[in-house]
Amino acid sequence: MPGADGYAAVAKLLHWLTALLVLGLIGVGLWMVDLPIGLPKLYAFAWHKWIGLTVLTLTVLRLAWRAYSPPPALPATVTSWERALAPWSHGLLLVLLVALPISGWLMSSAGGVKVIWFGYLELPDLVGRDLALFERLRTWHHWLAWTLMALLAIHLLAVVHHDAMRRDGIFRRMWPFAR
Repeated sequence: MPGADGYAAVAKLLHWLTALLVLGLIGVGLWMVDLPIGLPKLYAFAWHKWIGLTVLTLTVLRLAWRAYSPPPALPATVTSWERALAPWSHGLLLVLLVALPISGWLMSSAGGVKVIWFGYLELPDLVGRDLALFERLRTWHHWLAWTLMALLAIHLLAVVHHDAMRRDGIFRRMWPFAR
């Protein structure tokens, strides 16, 4: 369970593992789309899928943990509009962390490409092969990814605002090395 003003160690671990993996996904995702057809592109897509499914798993675990151990209350320094927006922005981040991997899995299924998690666990196709659906899902995946990147930028700006400008301890509640 968390301390009076911070998150529990499990919540911190799930948050930071997810954050690192998502940053990697963004980097690989932006890099891989312009690669020429060949083994590097195949490997990049495979790793992108594997890490995406890992993020999905971590997010499901995170949601389960959050139901068991709700986040600590916001400090009094948080304004009323921030207090109103915080649950919505965090909720949207979590929705995107579920929707993006599922849209990628659906896209692979519609494209007729098997998803084999880390090369060992073959996952079922979620839909049959349908190239028109594949194109729609690719567009959705693309826009969901850009939405996630925009929301992450806002999230990081809020962290900087609270930590560097207000110094109200919001960041230290989630930082794993805080005392």
